[in-house]
Amino acid sequence: MFAAVYYNNKDVRFEELPMPEIGEEEILLKVIASGICGSDVLEWYRLPKAPRVLGHEASGIVDQVGKKVVNVKVGDRVFISHHVPCNTCIHCQKGHHTACETLHNTNYYPGGFAQYIKIPKINVRLGTYKLPDNISYEEGTFIEPLACVARGQRLANLKKDDTVLIIGSGISGILHTQLAKFKGVKKIIAADINQHRMELSVQFGADYALNADDTLPQKIKAINEGHLADQVIVCTGAIPAVTLSSDCVERGGTILFFAVPDPTTKIPLPINQFWRNEITIQTSYGAAPNDLQEALTILATKKLNITDMITHRLPLRETQEGFQLMTKPNKSLKIILEPNNSNLEQSAFGAN
Repeated sequence: MFAAVYYNNKDVRFEELPMPEIGEEEILLKVIASGICGSDVLEWYRLPKAPRVLGHEASGIVDQVGKKVVNVKVGDRVFISHHVPCNTCIHCQKGHHTACETLHNTNYYPGGFAQYIKIPKINVRLGTYKLPDNISYEEGTFIEPLACVARGQRLANLKKDDTVLIIGSGISGILHTQLAKFKGVKKIIAADINQHRMELSVQFGADYALNADDTLPQKIKAINEGHLADQVIVCTGAIPAVTLSSDCVERGGTILFFAVPDPTTKIPLPINQFWRNEITIQTSYGAAPNDLQEALTILATKKLNITDMITHRLPLRETQEGFQLMTKPNKSLKIILEPNNSNLEQSAFGAN
């Protein structure tokens, strides 16, 4: 089989790998669609484990099942969660499933940017979700990113009567916008430094799109009856965005850090300001099973505009181009790889 092997953002190689062999409690997934996540192009996050096959937003068809697998069968259309919690440790018991050590160490092999992936026993049991007939494979790749967004908004206790500011209008920012709109949030303000992304945010449901410059707090007050945002959701690791967030939150409000800078970055926090105004700082990482199920249920309503978020569909051989597009916000939003939907691989290398 073939896979896209990541060495760095400018070196993603189309390579042949052995077909994975499954055990009696595992399954083999034929990948039909796999989304490139914004985290896939964060080199500070990815380089320490390179070279490797990335991709964690994979949906496809069950190609083989081990003899002890009972919850899925060959031919089932599924989405597979790459990280799965144990559901029994103290973190899981307290609702912090994404802090679970098992979740941080589970994954499928070799990764979603491959024609086939082996799904381990725990992922088969706890991380396999059958796709309803009205959800396409492409839409299935949004289950994981939407679940992460749903978790973030739940932890931040986002409410309908909130004014929410979403800083960063990339994939996650657009999903936050759409989900907040779906939940009936009264006023959604998007902020970015890229004009194209600002226009996209309005297209996908934001009530206002503002330039994320130093005057952002004043602009928010001008359209929000003199008040700042009840909720500020930071969807970019850019340092100016992180520091700006504290100037945009209303007294008693919440800042959700959905994205963060690289771990070497030290950012001073105005603790006195937060203390005096009872500002809450909330973080959110990944998605738990209940978040994934919620995302699947929401997608099935067909009330989110997912299809128009997809700007590029590429065969596996062109994964390098996909990574280049991800770093150019004027040209792309969501990029979907189609590992088994191209004749190029077979014509060049022979069928597997």
